[in-house]
Amino acid sequence: MANRWEFDVLVSGMVFLDIVFTDLPRPPSPGTEVWTGGMGSSPGGIANLAVATARLGLRTSLAARFGDDGYAEWCRRVLADQEGVDLSLSRTFANWHTPVTVSMAYDGDRAMVTHGHPMPMSASELVGTPPSTRAVVVELDDEPWWLPAQRAGSLVFADIGWDPSGTWDPRILDRLEGCHCFMPNQDEAQGYTRTTTPESALSALAELVPMAVVTCGSRGALAIDGTSGERVEVPSLPVNAIDPTGAGDVFGASLVLGTLAGWPLEHRLRFAALCASLSVQQFGGALSAPGWGDVADWWSTLNDRCAAGDPLASQLLKPYAFLPDVLPAEPARALRRADATIARLSDLPRR
Repeated sequence: MANRWEFDVLVSGMVFLDIVFTDLPRPPSPGTEVWTGGMGSSPGGIANLAVATARLGLRTSLAARFGDDGYAEWCRRVLADQEGVDLSLSRTFANWHTPVTVSMAYDGDRAMVTHGHPMPMSASELVGTPPSTRAVVVELDDEPWWLPAQRAGSLVFADIGWDPSGTWDPRILDRLEGCHCFMPNQDEAQGYTRTTTPESALSALAELVPMAVVTCGSRGALAIDGTSGERVEVPSLPVNAIDPTGAGDVFGASLVLGTLAGWPLEHRLRFAALCASLSVQQFGGALSAPGWGDVADWWSTLNDRCAAGDPLASQLLKPYAFLPDVLPAEPARALRRADATIARLSDLPRR
């Protein structure tokens, strides 16, 4: 059955160039200049999700529109050559430039400034007939380009964007028909279900999809898997977060991995919480995503802390005791993090 699928995950969306400033002493204000302690450049947007799944060993295909500028060329090289993301469904468009987001991480959150133009081709036109894939990860408020994949047997993991109008039209939930999993954050879940707590929102969503997940930021996540009857709530891990960019994508990618692997719901949620906590300790969207080496290092460090008598580490040892059984046997590959520039001379071909 495994040979039936060409890919594990298919995603589509807009790739941004993300420039992230961290360690701001204060927010910028008109007429002033603020020097930051850190900076990183990374592919962003849908690239966050594509890299997160690829770094966990899932065969990932990305259908995206790229401009013909230097930013796009760099993003393509990072995604395809460095991260191993398949770009066979992606296309380059002349005279269309890469959208750029400047993100400023401050006080545990971030502010962003973005410039870009409408995409030159719809996702449905770009994807066409999708390749065989075990799962697709989609935005519920996008055009339903994933329907052919869904009809072919792919599991659909759906998220949804923030509603700036504040309308929270519940009719959008009608699009969940046929989706396997819906994973909004707490505000989105309560807004669309007209409920006042994440628990009540989760119960309402569980009536619509086999697997419902509500993320609550630093407070963790809760989920119901209707196929197994499991209902689980897990806390987030206490970490020194420097940049939350892409953490939600990492959480979703980890959830997809655990679901495709058939893990119990609690293991899926705890693994997703762990990977998200590892990502916020790095900066730079896509390139902050952890790989298996980061997970293995965390588990090894946790055991060392337990041996040294760290009570917090001892509390985490039992809930994460499943990790040795799921860690890959082969050595983890080295990962590259966000740099303060999009190209170094060492990256360029020698003349």
